[in-house]
Amino acid sequence: MHDIIIIGAGPAGLTAAIYARRANKTVLLLEKGAFGGQITFSPKVENYPGFDSLSGTELADHFVEQALGLGADVEIETVIGIEDKGDYKAVRTEDGATYEGKAVIIAAGAKHRHLGLPNEDIHLGESISFCAVCDGAFYKDKTVALVGGGNSALQEAILLSEGCEKVYVVQNLDYLTGEPALQEIIAKRENVEVLLGTVVEALPAATPLTGITLRRVADGHVYDLAVDGVFVAIGLVPENEAFAAVAALDERGYVDAGEDCRTATPGVFVAGDCRRKTVRQITTATGDGAVAAVAACQYIDSL
Repeated sequence: MHDIIIIGAGPAGLTAAIYARRANKTVLLLEKGAFGGQITFSPKVENYPGFDSLSGTELADHFVEQALGLGADVEIETVIGIEDKGDYKAVRTEDGATYEGKAVIIAAGAKHRHLGLPNEDIHLGESISFCAVCDGAFYKDKTVALVGGGNSALQEAILLSEGCEKVYVVQNLDYLTGEPALQEIIAKRENVEVLLGTVVEALPAATPLTGITLRRVADGHVYDLAVDGVFVAIGLVPENEAFAAVAALDERGYVDAGEDCRTATPGVFVAGDCRRKTVRQITTATGDGAVAAVAACQYIDSL
């Protein structure tokens, strides 16, 4: 049995592991995918204290090296449920394994939001991507559409503009929501065109994708746009269904816990993007990780 089981190895989970190990607690990290979480999709991070600029993957590597260097155990597993056994918790996985811990920290993060259109599934992984760092090179000297207008979307558009012939930024609102500094960079890129008040109306049924159908929100005008690929950056959705038995979820599916990172179940804590909160940034995720780990350690010491 471990002292603390941490579900998710993004910035929140890895920070929790670092704090817990420094408190001499045994730690098991359960991660179903890539270490580092959503941060690994960021081509450039310029708002994390201590680093002027580095890629999300580089920052994630620092987190991972520190957590593993301190002795955190790791298993690649998909968690499907948590059972409250009183003085300990049983964490069940998709592969049929059960791990026991005195406390659990849920740091499962969130996944990319999809467009939710017919035919989307047939283009995923081919003509539709969520990561310019991963797939941008495939579209060198080609035309792409980037759907979204927040910080992540504008960062993706900037990166794509460095290799693509043309980048269309498709934003459903009448304004971009990303930081002014990013908007200034976008405005100066001659091969970037911003389409405000516009949504993706339809995707073709045939592959490979050669274009998409757009609709202007204001007047309903529908037209086709020739593109070779689509990058989607319209936010994240939590994956917390597996934890509903021990952690109440709000109307959007986020764990309904405050800044103390405590759930209604003693010994179960939550950290990072899967928690109800107003600001989702790397710094708030790491802050949650520290708070949750300290709270978990205090809980274990009180047993």
